[in-house]
Amino acid sequence: MLHQASGRWRLGLVLALVTAACWATLPIALKVTLEAVDPLTLTWFRFLVAAVLMGAWLGARRQLGAYRRLDRRRWLLLALAATMLVGNYVLYLLGVQLTTPGNAQVLIQLAPLLMALGGIVVFGERFARGQWAGLAIIAAGLALFFADQWRGGDGGTHGYLLGSGLVVLAAVVWAVYALAQKQLLLALDSPAILWVIYVAATLVLWPFARPSTLAALDANHALMLGYCALNTLVAYGAFAEALAHWQASRVSAVLATTPLLCLASVAAVHALWPTQVAPEAVTWIGYAGAIFVVIGSGMSSLLGQDRV
Repeated sequence: MLHQASGRWRLGLVLALVTAACWATLPIALKVTLEAVDPLTLTWFRFLVAAVLMGAWLGARRQLGAYRRLDRRRWLLLALAATMLVGNYVLYLLGVQLTTPGNAQVLIQLAPLLMALGGIVVFGERFARGQWAGLAIIAAGLALFFADQWRGGDGGTHGYLLGSGLVVLAAVVWAVYALAQKQLLLALDSPAILWVIYVAATLVLWPFARPSTLAALDANHALMLGYCALNTLVAYGAFAEALAHWQASRVSAVLATTPLLCLASVAAVHALWPTQVAPEAVTWIGYAGAIFVVIGSGMSSLLGQDRV
């Protein structure tokens, strides 16, 4: 039996927009927080908050007993997923630190593209012609944006190439995580999978974190830290609920606008608080590339309806 959306499309649209807003503004909050907190401590704190809140939620719903049915193979797959998600968080943070929020958000769009290609290779999924065209447009858009940044933007400064490489690597490991989670869904639901990953990540990163630095944060950085910690739970919670009320393809099409929303958010934050975030050095070529990414993502989602 296949899941059917509730039909409350207006609620689904609002929840999808909440998810897109969370993902678009997260790189900005991370960039500001990294001024006062090192990447490993920041990542550890985000996982700690997520583990505590998700564990409380699962406990209240009496869903913590689901792990008893896991065999050794699935525990190993869960360990792989946890390792890949920790790698994604840390690599993305390091990339944001070395580049800019807008650049990181555009380049991380490689993640769903790689996940889609992985689904074809690993799970034997099929793509319609329109979806293949969408993937090609995404690749072209990323190439245009990267070329713009390299030639006329921040390409020659602030470790742009290294930072971009780290974001691309973050996209690769996220795709591996997503494919592992897809297979794990045969035994556990998403919250149960994520809770184990959050707990494992918290324990793995604990020896490298410096919690004492968090007590010395000023109000601005503490607020940004709190936003970073809650962002993932709010975003993924809204995402899951959006899928309950609206078709997955429509939700994905809304989320495809995230790179443009991020660029707009950076511009707005810089206009209101110039000292907080530097403006993005993007020319019309870079914006054209970002628009291509959005169009390609929309095509891959909307043209992927199953045909009977």
